[in-house]
Amino acid sequence: MLAHDENYQPHDPRSPEQLPADIIISPDTRRENRIPPGQVRTRKWPVLHYGHVPTISLDRWRLDIRGLVTTPLSFSWAEFQALPRVKVFSDFHCVTTWSRLDNVWEGVAVREIMRRAGVLPEAKFVIPHGYDSGWTTNLPLADFDSADALIADTHDGQPLVPDHGGPVRLIVPQLYAWKSAKWLKAIEFVAEDQPGYWEQAGYHNHGDPWTEERMW
Repeated sequence: MLAHDENYQPHDPRSPEQLPADIIISPDTRRENRIPPGQVRTRKWPVLHYGHVPTISLDRWRLDIRGLVTTPLSFSWAEFQALPRVKVFSDFHCVTTWSRLDNVWEGVAVREIMRRAGVLPEAKFVIPHGYDSGWTTNLPLADFDSADALIADTHDGQPLVPDHGGPVRLIVPQLYAWKSAKWLKAIEFVAEDQPGYWEQAGYHNHGDPWTEERMW
């Protein structure tokens, strides 16, 4: 996949002030320069992943919330769809150097899930698990517990397709996109950090695009 759109014609990004009042605005979209160092803007949405794209039927799909919580949860597709929903306006930065601005995601707020599960005080890290052969990543709870983080099933008004992590993916806009786990299967709250697939392969453990935390 190309890291940028060769047919790209520059235009001004959307201003958060132009959006409906009910959309959560990711704070990075309010920066004067919204392109982090070393990134190139694209209007396309490149498809990048390692390995196979899992096939997940909605009648068998489940999302489990487990670990250091008072109430472990397990949602069917219908139960997930019945949860309170939010929309988030954010930018999306891939560690491979492309950035896609002005995304509108819809789904369930991370904080709604945390509230229902009752995250215990000893939980300091979050381990998202994917349906793709046990893939995981890791995030500090402080980054996960953000108003603009959500479990998304639509992007720009359309259901997420499998190539982009559908039916459901995590979106943590303020970190590089590999932290926004595709094909989300479970969210585990833990006391100790557990580096995931890419982190063990040499990617940065945190992944802040504004300080170029790409590799160790």
